[in-house]
Amino acid sequence: MRVGVCVRQIDGPEMSDSFRDIVEQGFSSCQLLSWHPEFWTDENAAIIREAVDKYGVTISAFWCGWEGPCVWNFYDGQETLGLVPVTFRHARMKNLTDGADFARKLGVTDVISHMGYIPENPYDPNFQGFCVAIRAVAKHLKENGQYLLFETGQETPVALLRCFEVVGLDNLGVNLDTANVILYGKANPVDALDVIGPYVRNLHVKDGFYPTDGHSLGRETKLGEGRVDFPRLIARLKEIGYDGELTIEREISGEQQIRDILESKVFLEQLIAENS
Repeated sequence: MRVGVCVRQIDGPEMSDSFRDIVEQGFSSCQLLSWHPEFWTDENAAIIREAVDKYGVTISAFWCGWEGPCVWNFYDGQETLGLVPVTFRHARMKNLTDGADFARKLGVTDVISHMGYIPENPYDPNFQGFCVAIRAVAKHLKENGQYLLFETGQETPVALLRCFEVVGLDNLGVNLDTANVILYGKANPVDALDVIGPYVRNLHVKDGFYPTDGHSLGRETKLGEGRVDFPRLIARLKEIGYDGELTIEREISGEQQIRDILESKVFLEQLIAENS
């Protein structure tokens, strides 16, 4: 297992500096996060390819955002997040396929996104329609030689597994966000591996607390300060044969974010060494 970090895409030549910065921090792997379809140009692809070659960085996955509103709570989130809301589904299907085509230009095979609050009830009329949409997107990625990864959070592990079974394609996978399953009150990441472990292809390594009310998500924290049992998590990942990336995500900004990321890197590398 290798420790990486999230890098947010910006427009233009300054993107190269972001790769330089993470190398100076001791990283050689990252997920590239992008919420702006207008950035997915041939010019930006060339800038990124040149930068990763120059600095020796591996982009392990492309995190593909989508257009339209997004509200990260249990109420408005049901109506605004991912491909589940019918109102935004068609446009966001195009966002994902366009983002995948951009990622292909970078040589990136894994494309990640939040898909929304997948209905827990398999008889919910919206469940089948959602699965049809996912199948269409996944087929496009399959033609590109790519995987479509669901970032965990809004859905239970069982609902996610059921979706994969219904869609029935072999290029579906999981980006396990270790905190999101807790922040949304859906699972804990160690036990979630019993359900979705075979599909995990990347991780967002993050920490946090369970929700304390029925409206708002739980609170994200620095690694080691929340409810994620990282020693058990790393040991369990090794047990199931996972040997991929552990991509640090810290959802704050500024100097404190950098300090927390660097401390998290040391924390994770120690745990990896103890389980080697």
